Amino acid sequence: MRIFLIITVIAVMAVMAGCGSARETRTVQAEPAPAAIAGVPSPEETYPEVAPFGNSALAGKPGEEEEAATHVWDFRDATTWLLGDISPARFLDTPYSSWYISGYSDYQPDPDIMAQLKAIDIDDYTITIVLGTWCPDSRREVPRFMKIIDLWGFPENKIRFIGVDINKVAPLEDYTKYAIERVPTFIFYENKSEKGRIIEIPVTSLEEDTRNILKGN
Repeated sequence: MRIFLIITVIAVMAVMAGCGSARETRTVQAEPAPAAIAGVPSPEETYPEVAPFGNSALAGKPGEEEEAATHVWDFRDATTWLLGDISPARFLDTPYSSWYISGYSDYQPDPDIMAQLKAIDIDDYTITIVLGTWCPDSRREVPRFMKIIDLWGFPENKIRFIGVDINKVAPLEDYTKYAIERVPTFIFYENKSEKGRIIEIPVTSLEEDTRNILKGN
């Protein structure tokens, strides 16, 4: 009997020892976060495939400037036309800069004619230029005339620029008084009275025709 009790006590102590070790607190290590894959941008670094607000939303996207520079513009597209009163600063914007800047820089007016223009008193003169940005003649002659204007020193605030559509119509109340048939048309005024005009293509050159009109030749 005593032996039985001793065996029983030993068995109970063994069971209690096993539960105690089982109850020890164990720290479970968290699984490591997956490593970033080399060469794959994070969501913050990606660009949308579709611009939510049109092309303006792509400002700053890599390659945008290069794409604009190499784009072939169709100036027959009415969305590119400048209509009504125009600020000449618009010619430096895309897409007009694609023809304006090169046409301006490439043209070299006759220095002798320019010297004669500079000798003319221009205080009483104003100029109106009617053009179509869809028109190849306008895109050729207007930048050349602006080169003459700058070398001549004729004030830009005494020049009115009017853009017309393919029917040579501008959305201006006073437009019909100009009686425009072809563009570009450069109209010269002395004391608000028309002195003469260059229509579409100069007879000699823009600077020489301008001098002849102002001198009454």
